[in-house]
Amino acid sequence: MTMREEHRHALESFLATKAEAREVRLVDARLLSGGAIQENWLLTAVVSGGPHEGVLECVLRSDAASGVSVSHGRAQEFALLREAFRAGVTVPEPLWLGDGSVLGRAFFVMRKARGTAAGHRIVKDLGLGGDREALTERLGAELARLHAIRPPVEALSFLPVPALSPALRGVKEFQSFLDGHHTAFPALEWGIRWLERHAPRTPELVLTHRDFRTGNYMLDEAGLTAVLDWEFAAWSDPLEDLGWFCARCWRFGQFDKEAGGIGSREALARGYARVSGRTLDWGAVRYWEVFAHARWAVIALQQGERHVSGREPSLELALTAHVVPELELELLSMTGGRNA
Repeated sequence: MTMREEHRHALESFLATKAEAREVRLVDARLLSGGAIQENWLLTAVVSGGPHEGVLECVLRSDAASGVSVSHGRAQEFALLREAFRAGVTVPEPLWLGDGSVLGRAFFVMRKARGTAAGHRIVKDLGLGGDREALTERLGAELARLHAIRPPVEALSFLPVPALSPALRGVKEFQSFLDGHHTAFPALEWGIRWLERHAPRTPELVLTHRDFRTGNYMLDEAGLTAVLDWEFAAWSDPLEDLGWFCARCWRFGQFDKEAGGIGSREALARGYARVSGRTLDWGAVRYWEVFAHARWAVIALQQGERHVSGREPSLELALTAHVVPELELELLSMTGGRNA
């Protein structure tokens, strides 16, 4: 897909103002693949004058034609990216925030990161990311840097502080969705009830990514280049991110590599402890792995509904709902339901 001519001119003017340049000329603007919730445009711009003079490669991230109500807006995601960048998390450098007056919808511009984020490729192509145990340790360290951000943070005042524990907040959301759904899912209900009965106490809230998994970070041949997709970040339990990363459903078939399909739990824990000083309790993380399977099952059902309802006909969305039985089986296996 190509960018409309009037949008190109408006964007060139916007970039020139933000980059303090005499002129900016877009020589390429290409819509990247993926992005059911957001659109990502790869931009190559020639900047004349100012601190960014030369060729600037960046990514413009805007709302897609459809989205999901629980995801953050672009201004909020930009603020999250800035805070993570300041905390030393490896994210694309956030450059400039734009509003609807430029392109008709909110967007922001960030510096382009090298490499690929395709999860199915990352777990199989050992030429990406360097040594896999070192990479897994690095990812543990990235999470620890993120989790050092704690409320209150003025720039993140849009993030609600949960009145319930993060675990029970999630359980309530899952139950609310299933109560209003037209089809019963007894195995999923079983798993959610287990989560309710075993919900842990969270002594301290931290900033969590809530979608930190293989497929949402970029690698080149040398290693990690960027952690992506911050639209679901929230104040939550730090173990939620670790459980999501280690959940079996996000290993892309490499089930023996329990940390994201790429490495060992031990390597992940080493990296996390090196930065945070905290030793991980894998028994406590297991709760959040169960939580991850329930959450992904609910999201998959919601994605399927977007197709079935006719709001957004999409083969990808339709197929996503078909992962639910596998997730239910894993929930039963992890909670003892298969033998009950």
